[in-house]
Amino acid sequence: MIYKLKYDATIHHRRSIRLPHYDYAQPGGYFIAICTQNRVCLFGDIINGKTVLNDAGMMVEKCWNEIPQHFPNAILDEYALMPNHFHGIIIIVGANNYSPLHNPRMGTSKTIGSIIRGFKIGVTKWFREKSPDFVVWQRNYYERVIRGEK
Repeated sequence: MIYKLKYDATIHHRRSIRLPHYDYAQPGGYFIAICTQNRVCLFGDIINGKTVLNDAGMMVEKCWNEIPQHFPNAILDEYALMPNHFHGIIIIVGANNYSPLHNPRMGTSKTIGSIIRGFKIGVTKWFREKSPDFVVWQRNYYERVIRGEK
């Protein structure tokens, strides 16, 4: 028999780190930070103060750079990949700015959450080909809505 536990705030202390009532599909800039599970250095090493990527790190870069192919409403800006985490800026554009490559079969969700989920899945899929039970990413991600030049 399978039992389903109901959410109980006295036991489950999960709280959302998202802005309440904010539409994460609306046009704008988003600063993203994603950490590896247990902050394990999976993507390379720091040598002489610089990140030197391994094959996994190169796959992370590849998956990041392919985001606009899967989400034509996303434009990529600067990013930094470290051995155990990733920072990047994604700009979501409005409906009038969609790329002509838009494919309606790619799905309808255009939120920052769906974009990050797809990115994490792509990297995880590559890792799982090497080790089926491997956990790459820490649950969730951090984001900051970019509200202005500062």
